[in-house]
Amino acid sequence: MNVEELVRDSLREQAAGITPPPPGLAGRILAERRRRRARTLAAAAATTALVVAAAVGVPTLLDTGDRNTGRGGEAQVVGGEVATHDVLSHVDQSPPRDKIAVGDQVLAAYSTSKSVKQPNRDEIVERTYSVLNQRTGRYEVDERWSFLTVAPGMRTAAVLERALPAQRIGLLDLRTGKVTRWIPLSQGAGGLFFSPDGRKLVATTYDKNPDRAYWSHKVQVNDDYEPWRVPCRTGFAVVDVATGTSAWQPLPAYADGGGGYGSGENLRFNADGTLLYEPINMAPGVIYRTFDGKAVTAPAKEAHVSLVFAPAGLSPDGRLVAGGFAGGKKTTATEVLDPRTGKRVAKLRGQELLAWVDSTRLIAWDIAPGGGEYENRLVLVGIGARKTVSLSGARTPADHSAGRWEPIFARG
Repeated sequence: MNVEELVRDSLREQAAGITPPPPGLAGRILAERRRRRARTLAAAAATTALVVAAAVGVPTLLDTGDRNTGRGGEAQVVGGEVATHDVLSHVDQSPPRDKIAVGDQVLAAYSTSKSVKQPNRDEIVERTYSVLNQRTGRYEVDERWSFLTVAPGMRTAAVLERALPAQRIGLLDLRTGKVTRWIPLSQGAGGLFFSPDGRKLVATTYDKNPDRAYWSHKVQVNDDYEPWRVPCRTGFAVVDVATGTSAWQPLPAYADGGGGYGSGENLRFNADGTLLYEPINMAPGVIYRTFDGKAVTAPAKEAHVSLVFAPAGLSPDGRLVAGGFAGGKKTTATEVLDPRTGKRVAKLRGQELLAWVDSTRLIAWDIAPGGGEYENRLVLVGIGARKTVSLSGARTPADHSAGRWEPIFARG
């Protein structure tokens, strides 16, 4: 279970009208997560299913109202179906075995995880990646890496070896499966992300394994205790991929306001690659930083971007931003926002918006028919479209199970 999943689940509780646990009390968040496992959002009767379909089946575009008076407009139903001419799906596969793509937005890889108990009662979450073989169009397990991220164009991945924090970054040729070059680091890394143009990497550095939970820092969960992660982020390095040069900057795990993201959150690039994006657990939810670590004002079009709750972020044309969960206790819905104001522009299907395909279509998670809240599958949703298009089979709900996978998208 990673910290982003916990935070996203907490947001869904708030959206559904369920009282969230007090911030900073990780044990209570975990306890509520376990209680929710028994719930299912699917209705037992066909009549109830029809009511749910009516509630979320027709997305709306919202008239933003009179810009001069500030008065809001009315919701307008928009017809049409999501375009499917460029869809490559495998609805019977979870985890996927064969290539999934919409347009040039490709499921380049995915990871599964397992929690490995240690002799001293610590636990380490270990990820295993399955990477698209571009010759065969099938996903192949590659157990060599603890962390993997894919560059735009899908020719290269950046990888970290099993032992974290890793002292070097590997550049993996996705056509051959071989590492073409190693980039040494002055500080050990635990996470990586490419810039939007693929020319840079940001490596987040740690002095301990960020995926290790320590029994010495256990938290109470119901009537039991579980190990917990400790702040161990030390900083970050922005790496020039072509030359391998990098400059390390100190940045401890965020802890203002009484709590942080466990080990410390991995940094990533903003939409145009000129700044770094650091998620935090207090309003406004993010700190934008220069490459030397200085906090700066959010770019005008990115003030309402939340890559934790809506990983899709800013649309390709910069006119919309993916919003968070907008459904209720028994309905799923998402929203897209005006990037300047943060106001809703459209309400559409899905639980979580993962990646933009183009300026009107997105790939999302949504509940599989008859499934529970965590039995979700990849779907294609469109602004103004009445229906979703399934892309994959449904994930299993149990954390760290073989059927629970996390997608990695890249433009091919």
